Amino acid sequence: MRTIVHLSDPHFGRLENDTVQALISAVAATKPSIVVVSGDLTQRARKREFEEARQFLDALPTPQIVVPGNHDVPLYNVYARARQPFTKYRHYIGDDLEPFYCDEEIAVLGINTARSFTLKNGRINREQVTRSCARLQECGVKVTKVVVTHHPFDSPQKIGATGLVGRARLAMAGFARSGVDLILSGHLHVSHMAASETRYKIQGHCALLIQAGTATSTRGRGEPNSFNIIQIDQPRISVRCMRWNREQGSFLAAATSDFQQTQQGWSKVPDAKPAARVK
Repeated sequence: MRTIVHLSDPHFGRLENDTVQALISAVAATKPSIVVVSGDLTQRARKREFEEARQFLDALPTPQIVVPGNHDVPLYNVYARARQPFTKYRHYIGDDLEPFYCDEEIAVLGINTARSFTLKNGRINREQVTRSCARLQECGVKVTKVVVTHHPFDSPQKIGATGLVGRARLAMAGFARSGVDLILSGHLHVSHMAASETRYKIQGHCALLIQAGTATSTRGRGEPNSFNIIQIDQPRISVRCMRWNREQGSFLAAATSDFQQTQQGWSKVPDAKPAARVK
């Protein structure tokens, strides 16, 4: 079994300060196999924000897969945004914009969807899909394959298609051929889980599209700060959303969803019905 801690959008520079140390403690207590951070480590890609984000990452367990978000690209420095958008990110966070981890049970691959020419939205291109699929295919069919992006491939109904990654359908077709099982994202600051077959009709393939809310930012979009704990024990996956409880000063389990793998892909295990009352 493998345990993935998935957190996103910490936004150093605009913090809900009480959450940071509590999050570090909660992640450590989970004893994860790997920690995934799906972008927007900073609020405005400033040096001090990156320094704080680096200290935060250093306090979390390893190994880690971290990808940049649109807020990790300079906003006001037009030259840096156009010519050197990831200089600070590479210096403080990591030089590899397509980080990869693989063992005998899971393969986790990060893909950079942030772009210098757009302020908010993201995109994935054909070359990224080709490289990613080739890398994942080398891992074999028995490994659970996980892709990490900042911009999501699905969104809650109340939000609509706002913020979805550009060229998502192109990417999903490649991911289907490579047997991708999970796609972990952020960006929208709301937690969300969906089966890919709802939005992307691909014969014989259904991946899990999982979003994390903002882990530590004040920009909660109506939700408490949160992160996900994903336990993979083939052919089952369990996803537990941990939400910030201000009164108790800690992250507490809010909801758990279980999935199982079938010939058509991943499907949700129905919640157990309560036992009938004996009259």
